[in-house]
Amino acid sequence: MQTGQALVSAGLHPSTGGDGTLACSGEMLLQALVACAGVTMAAVAANRSLGVAGSVHASGVLDVRGTLGMDPEVPVGFSSIKLTFKLQTDASEQDVAQLIETTEKYCVVLQTLHCPPDIEIIATRL
Repeated sequence: MQTGQALVSAGLHPSTGGDGTLACSGEMLLQALVACAGVTMAAVAANRSLGVAGSVHASGVLDVRGTLGMDPEVPVGFSSIKLTFKLQTDASEQDVAQLIETTEKYCVVLQTLHCPPDIEIIATRL
């Protein structure tokens, strides 16, 4: 399987000192969620022969004081994320509800956010 080869330059969000020309890590996380949910939903819809079009959107709440180390009581990262599906379909309400439920179940990024994996961090010198 081939995937896109686009490169994204990462940088700071304007609220943390960036100029807004580079993608911040939070934006990239939300974009990965949207991409995964959209691809998963399209696959589930095709498998069920449901005609579905539309868009997927994600937004999150993040207090930059945590990221900037300004307040040790403020967590680093998103405190909430909202995933919104805006669908055009003739499918029944039940079919749409099952489509969303199955998409949530099989979306790798969404499930990783719901059930964080064990992460090992290794630093080596070159």
